Amino acid sequence: MSKERKLAGQLNAVITLIALVAITSLGFIPILFAGLLKLIPIRRWQSLCTQFADRVATLWWDFNIAYITRTQQTAWQIDGLENLNRKNWYLIIANHQSWLDILVLVRVFNRKIPTLKFFIKDQLKWVPLLGFAWWAMGCPFMKRYSKAYLEKNPHKKGKDLQATRKAVELFKHSPTAIMNFVEGTRYTEHKKQQQQSSYQHLLKPKAGGISFVISAMGQQFDSLLDVTIIYPEEQHSLWDFLCRRVKSIKVHIRQLPIPSQFTNSSLVEDDKIQLEFRNWLNDNWLEKDNLIARQY
Repeated sequence: MSKERKLAGQLNAVITLIALVAITSLGFIPILFAGLLKLIPIRRWQSLCTQFADRVATLWWDFNIAYITRTQQTAWQIDGLENLNRKNWYLIIANHQSWLDILVLVRVFNRKIPTLKFFIKDQLKWVPLLGFAWWAMGCPFMKRYSKAYLEKNPHKKGKDLQATRKAVELFKHSPTAIMNFVEGTRYTEHKKQQQQSSYQHLLKPKAGGISFVISAMGQQFDSLLDVTIIYPEEQHSLWDFLCRRVKSIKVHIRQLPIPSQFTNSSLVEDDKIQLEFRNWLNDNWLEKDNLIARQY
């Protein structure tokens, strides 16, 4: 890449970031009011405030997507968007490689299914503007406890499940799409080696987070959307994308029914059923890995 082209890409990235920050700041204002009103402890009222925040977020993404589409030269290949409906409930899982994944998912699903609700790590709720916006939109903040921590603090056992069930309670009253990166972290070769992952292009999936959600409201989900994101370029960070270095993005979507034996509280209470669920998730992850291998 020539020096001039590299500088032009970096300039485009800086301008795009400034534009996105400006759009985000404007979008935060109505979400701020929705969040403040949501503090009134009336469930129906809180649900209405969440729906309003969702509409603002959808419009916010419309502006972001339109701007990025005009300023980027990326070729998109998307398969599997048929038969999606904004009036349905969806649980979405995807492989995770960079922060660009979030933009890709919203670009793919905006206005095709309900507004995405991402699983957010508990410490991220303190991120300025975004932390409050995620809360106002009803995104579940996840605080997972390790086995070692629970051994030292047994009174905390079950608290993470209670928090998840409380977070998804409002989702039962209006169509929702809950998004989870089941690998728990972004893929790198180093992490793959540390995990001793048996997959060629993926980390091991973690069943804990989505099993909590499925056990709480599994019968309400119309289907599980298994999303595979493929970046042909070796460098595919969000910064690379904004610098116009990501020339193409491939997205493959599979709609899967959630087996009925998993859609109740026994999923997290019965070790045998939990093992069956892990095996089911691992089988789907192997199919995803094979798909990525064929694309490469």
